[in-house]
Amino acid sequence: MSLKLMYITNNPDIAKIAERSGVDRIFVDMEYIGKRIRQKNLDTVVNSHKIIDIKTVRHAVSDKTEVLVRVNPIHNNVYGFLDSKDEIPSAVEAGADIVMLPFFKTAAEVKEFISYVDGKAKTTLLLETPEAVDHLDEILDIPGIDEIHIGLNDLSLGYGNTFLFEPLANGTVDKIIEKFKERNIPYGFGGVARIGLGIVPAEYILGEHRRLGSSRVILSKSFANATMIADLQAIDEIFSEGVRKIRDCEAMWEKATDGEIENNRLELIRRVGAAVDQMR
Repeated sequence: MSLKLMYITNNPDIAKIAERSGVDRIFVDMEYIGKRIRQKNLDTVVNSHKIIDIKTVRHAVSDKTEVLVRVNPIHNNVYGFLDSKDEIPSAVEAGADIVMLPFFKTAAEVKEFISYVDGKAKTTLLLETPEAVDHLDEILDIPGIDEIHIGLNDLSLGYGNTFLFEPLANGTVDKIIEKFKERNIPYGFGGVARIGLGIVPAEYILGEHRRLGSSRVILSKSFANATMIADLQAIDEIFSEGVRKIRDCEAMWEKATDGEIENNRLELIRRVGAAVDQMR
């Protein structure tokens, strides 16, 4: 089964290009509360997309392409913005097919989130705090969770890791996923760059998706940083070639033997360890 590919953008032209290339979900990212401070030393983007962006993207792509919206963590109006009880229904009304809750720590937050979605869209949780991992059994017993994604950036920060792929290399992700499997909740983890790129090249990450039974992944900023490229034709070519190579790599891993998959796991651990040593 092919991974569901997700790409973050609020640009309707880029959304159309991504859809044509075979991206399954356009990801509108409204999260801003606390994120800039948490990830201040990482090469990450704080998007701060708006409700209007959901409508724009929804109209730009066909019904076969899902629009996923990451809202803010559960919050009251102490920030001077919409409360969660207003923000989440507004995202659904604007056209979100799937709503994602980030940076939760407790079962109570998840229950509140699901109540605000109110069955009007699919729900997905972005598991990215050690506290949520500690309470995972209680959280996963809550009715109404359609899927879940492990966010490696914040999870690695929460555990005091040096490199975002350490939770994948040290077995943390394996243990978490076992709990998803017990409850038959679809899941994915992290992001992926273009084939051949990245400190740990994408082909090794895709091999881990195959080993762990993942069904979805985010195309990272390094896959196609559309904000740095003015030419839509160039972006189109990057997406077309990049998605094709990912699909070819997936097909390769589908045919791989157990020994090849295990060798890939060991090589990923080696490469993550080498990256950590360089960063220290």
